[in-house]
Amino acid sequence: MSSRTQDLQYYRMDYPKRGTAVIINNETFLRCDLSDRDGSEVDAERMERLFKSMGFEKILRRDNLTADEIRRELDEGKTWQDHSESSCFVCVLLSHGDHEYVYGTDEGIEVSEIFQPFRGNNCRSLVGKPKLFFIQACRGELDDDGADVVDAAIMEPRDTVVRRIPSDADFFIAYSVVQGYASWRHTELGSWFIQAVVKIFQENWRRLDLLTMMTRVNRMVAYEFESNTGDAKSHRKKQMPCVTSMLTKDVYFLA
Repeated sequence: MSSRTQDLQYYRMDYPKRGTAVIINNETFLRCDLSDRDGSEVDAERMERLFKSMGFEKILRRDNLTADEIRRELDEGKTWQDHSESSCFVCVLLSHGDHEYVYGTDEGIEVSEIFQPFRGNNCRSLVGKPKLFFIQACRGELDDDGADVVDAAIMEPRDTVVRRIPSDADFFIAYSVVQGYASWRHTELGSWFIQAVVKIFQENWRRLDLLTMMTRVNRMVAYEFESNTGDAKSHRKKQMPCVTSMLTKDVYFLA
């Protein structure tokens, strides 16, 4: 057993199972004002392969769900399995979005509703475990013009101690873009954000913690991606992912 498995600064990752990964991929829409998200299939397939390589035993892929179907799917997620033998839970949402909403194929759903089934006592078997959400969706309509810059060269003991923690503890949300801005996606290569997540995680998940990897994802999206549309209104635009962490310990996927 590694020293990390006994360190209170790290989440336990020595449960019998890695956990469940859910991927909700909305590519075609019932609403005429929402265009098809060409390239989203690539994102979904890449995330499936990534989670499989990371040892997630249960990977649930759901395509083209309405808002109510998303609500039902996530609410039922509390009973997909008994999470008591799992180390963590992951959810990926690939869809259109606007400010604090993501879209089902028919209408928007508040982002806060997505987390609700997993808060506190709503899902007892995930209390004290990392609940990770990756959201690839626009959060507004603004484009980022960017700015020029010169770049300088766990486990806890198995004891009987009971501690009360906040309902929102141990959540991690990675948004593809900051509030108010559009999120870019290539029709053949997939979204900038998911491309970066897959590359960075594939190369580093066995040795780096989650927040360190996400900092590298931020850098990759910020520095290596730029729109090339040829249209003056959308040419040379940038994108900045946004991470919200309520984690109380470091997340290493290997014990």
